[in-house]
This record gives sequence, C-alpha cells and structure tokens, in this order.
Amino acid sequence: MESNEKEQIVFDQPKTDEERKAAARILVERLKYRIPVALDPLDGRAEKAFAAWPERIYILDAGGRVLYKGGMGPFGFQPEEAERRLAEVVVAKPGG
Repeated sequence: MESNEKEQIVFDQPKTDEERKAAARILVERLKYRIPVALDPLDGRAEKAFAAWPERIYILDAGGRVLYKGGMGPFGFQPEEAERRLAEVVVAKPGG
C-alpha cells in the first residue's frame, strides 16, 4: 500500500515463523500497540479458522469462542471499541 511505503512499513513475505515474529515485533514497537498480539503460524490456521485476512482484532474466551470480531485491518481496526468490549468481558467474568 502507498501509505505503508510512505511510513516505511514494508516487509518481504516471511518464510519462517521467526521472520514473522521479527516483523511483528517491529510493528508493535513502531505503532505502539497496547493490546497483546498473536501471530498466525505460516500455515495460516487462524486465518482459516476465523476468516482473519486481512488483519483483524479478535477477543476469544478461554474456550476459543469469539466474543468480539473487529473490522478488517488496517482501516477497519477500532482498538478503542475492542478495548471497551474487553473491559465488558473482564467485568462480566465472575470474580473479575
């Protein structure tokens, strides 16, 4: 994307999980993510299970049930909405 080139956020497609982790680490630090980030292994099992392409913000319960599914990234990201939903989930949890 043109905006990625302008921001110098352009990477070769990772060929290993370690390369994917290194690229994600750079983005997390540069974009100052405040929420945990999970990486899909190269086999794309999360993308296939959750239709997570392109990037999305999900909140799952301990059993893997989807509690929140955000819009497609990067422009559909609404971290404030996800944060509010996460707060609701934590407050609603017994003992939370």
